[in-house]
Amino acid sequence: MSAVDSDVKSKLDIQVKIDKTAACQRHIVVTVPRAEVDRYFREAYSEIAPRADLPGFRQGKIPRKLLESRFKKTVADQVKSSLVMDSLQQITEGGDISAIAEPDMDYGAVDLPDSGDFTFEFNIEVRPEFSSPNWQGLKLTKTEYTLTEDDVEKQLVRTLERFVPGEPWDGEASKGDRLLLEAEFSKDGRRISSFDEVLVTLRDELSLADCIIENFGELMSGSKEGDKVATKVKILETSLNESLRGTEVDAVFKVIEIRRVNVEALGPKVLEQIGFDDTDELREFVRSELKRQSEYHQTQLLREQITKQLTSGADWELPSKLVRRQAERELQRRVLELRRNGFEDDQIKTVVNSMRRNIEEMTREALREHFVLEKIAEDLSIEPTEQQYEEEIKFIAEQSDATVRQVRTRLDRSGQMDAIRNQILERDVIDKIVGAAEVNTVQGESILKKEPKEFAVEFLVAPVTQSLPEAKYDERPEDGADDKSPVKPT
Repeated sequence: MSAVDSDVKSKLDIQVKIDKTAACQRHIVVTVPRAEVDRYFREAYSEIAPRADLPGFRQGKIPRKLLESRFKKTVADQVKSSLVMDSLQQITEGGDISAIAEPDMDYGAVDLPDSGDFTFEFNIEVRPEFSSPNWQGLKLTKTEYTLTEDDVEKQLVRTLERFVPGEPWDGEASKGDRLLLEAEFSKDGRRISSFDEVLVTLRDELSLADCIIENFGELMSGSKEGDKVATKVKILETSLNESLRGTEVDAVFKVIEIRRVNVEALGPKVLEQIGFDDTDELREFVRSELKRQSEYHQTQLLREQITKQLTSGADWELPSKLVRRQAERELQRRVLELRRNGFEDDQIKTVVNSMRRNIEEMTREALREHFVLEKIAEDLSIEPTEQQYEEEIKFIAEQSDATVRQVRTRLDRSGQMDAIRNQILERDVIDKIVGAAEVNTVQGESILKKEPKEFAVEFLVAPVTQSLPEAKYDERPEDGADDKSPVKPT
């Protein structure tokens, strides 16, 4: 019988003092009476006694005093670990706090005394305590989108450009071409970062995670294969690299290759390569993507109205440490949501780059929204079903050219199943709120955007050791680039 087996142990008789240090923080002091400490020691020695092996004694026949002398340190370490772990489990499962992170504890400084009570303390982040808002009968405006054949044809062209890499072009680059680039960034002659062979669509602007090159289209137009183009770029004030915030650095782009997509030359062989039997099948695929994107936009507009009304009083102080740690989760949630709804890689990268530029404030807002929606979900006993998980993963697999099993494995391995859970839960709550709301319907414009002004590459020009990790929107964490300079080509 294990000394840490909570199924056979009786409940620990502990004293717990909880101090509220902030809306989402608690300082907890745990005192374990000596009688409980002695009980854990007895159980630990009883567990090792039958297996202990000392010269001159038969196994299982070693005197208790000798056993205690020989294994004192080993058993003390085991008892300390068991008492801490069992106490934490009892506290977090007891309902007094709703933890959202692992305890912040200096375990090495925790001392198990030879006599007297055992006391240890830690800090822990928790969900804020608040009353559920009145979510029934909200006044909402629902936007309906009409999908036209013209929309489908326009999106068809964009989809082909997404699938077909294009043919090498020997002439000068112009906007709309695809440039295979290398880049190096430096400050005062010292290399800061670089990327190799990233395929970039030449647009007016190039958006990187911590800077925007506003004249990129003008800068690179007219360049040819092998050309090197130098410019200066300004690091945004929101960069996590404090030493380079707001400063200009030197950038050199080398053109490795120029490619152009000839849509008119599309034939059966190319269709087969991208997974379609004919153009009708491809057109239906495009239509279904647009429909899902329309539904996404509709849901997002409703969500914005709902959360604005429900979080009007949610002004809890959220610790910066909590916000920074949750920032990557919010990126993952948003990326998975976009992936599920059929958005293209460059669209997703644009959203990710935009979020990174103001990541802390966006995460604070997202956390407030999540806490409120999760509170309503608890009130309504809403919890995602296994079928919902399977459907969600299936949508992501369809967009990732992977099997459902592969996607699930990657999500499990990267810890993103929690983001899937939150996505499903929040969507179910939004549906419940809309069902109980006063809804006015209006007609929306086409969801098709104009040709984007910028092309996004998820790359940190000014990386820092403890920068936010790369958003794994392609569900391939094992294939990630250098953490200090994450880059995802289109």
